[in-house]
Amino acid sequence: MKARFVSGINRRQFMTRLMPACVLGCLGFKSALGSDLFEAGSSIQEAKHKFDSPFDRPLTNRQFFNVRYGEFIQLAKALEKEMGEEKLLDFLRMNTRARLLQAGQEQAQRSPDKSFATYVKTFKGPQYDKTLTMQIVEDTDTAFELKVTECIWASTFLQAEAGDIGYAAVCSGDFAWTEGFNPKIKLIRDKTLMQGYDFCNHRYIWEG
Repeated sequence: MKARFVSGINRRQFMTRLMPACVLGCLGFKSALGSDLFEAGSSIQEAKHKFDSPFDRPLTNRQFFNVRYGEFIQLAKALEKEMGEEKLLDFLRMNTRARLLQAGQEQAQRSPDKSFATYVKTFKGPQYDKTLTMQIVEDTDTAFELKVTECIWASTFLQAEAGDIGYAAVCSGDFAWTEGFNPKIKLIRDKTLMQGYDFCNHRYIWEG
C-alpha cells in the first residue's frame, strides 16, 4: 500500500503536491512552482468566469501564510509517516536547493549586474516589512549581516510543530539562492528561528 501511494504518481506530480505553491526561502523569492499562481493573480481583472473572480474575504498576512502552508504541513507529516523522517527531510532539502538555485539564477538574469551591492540591496527595501523583523548589523563592501528576530515562515511552521519540515522546505534554500545569484557570494549562518533559536544570523560575504 505504501509503495503504491508513492509510485502511483510521477516525480513532477509528487514534487508539485508535496511542495507549497509559493515556497520562499526565509529571505527568498517566489519559486518556479509559485510563478503560475502569481501570473494567474495578475489576470483576475480580465477573467470572465466566476471561479476567477477576486476572493472576497480579506486575510491578514498570518492567516494567508496559515492557508498557504497548512495543507502542505499536513501532507508532509503524513508523508513522514510513510517515508520516514530522514527520507522526507532529505527530499525536501534536495527539492528546495534545486528551486532556490534556479530562483537565484533568474534573479541574476533580471538584475543589472551580479555584484555584491546589487544582491544585498534585496534586503534593504520594504518588501519584507510585513513578514520579517530584522536589523542590519553590518554593511560594508565585502560583508553584510542581518539579524532576523521575527519571521512569519518560522512562526507558521513552529506553530504547527513542524520546524524541521519548515527548515528543509524553506530555510535550507537560502544558501542555494545566494549561490545561484553569484557563486562568489557566500552565506554564513548557524542560527535560525525555525530551528528554535532567538534569531537568524544571515551573514553574506563577498569572496570575489
